[in-house]
Amino acid sequence: MPFTYQSGEEIKKGDRVLFHGEPGEIDFVADGLIGDPAMDWYVEEHGGGVMVIEPKCFGRAFLTETHSAEDLVFVSRAEEKTHMKEVVKLHRNVSQGR
Repeated sequence: MPFTYQSGEEIKKGDRVLFHGEPGEIDFVADGLIGDPAMDWYVEEHGGGVMVIEPKCFGRAFLTETHSAEDLVFVSRAEEKTHMKEVVKLHRNVSQGR
């Protein structure tokens, strides 16, 4: 069962998010048994969920009802952020004549 944001987007590992207004990241999504005892525990004990890393206020928070979590807001996919870093670097190199 995929976990989603209130917006309907599927939650994926590495997503950049806002959690209670603070920048964070999805550490992992536990949505099925995978043979890793540490990850499977979240599925067996809680029925699955997502781990959010938000270092300023919470550290880590495990959420099971993401579709109704008003304080979890999708910002971007990890790939998009990596791509943006590459675009900014390329722009700087072009601007500096490299």
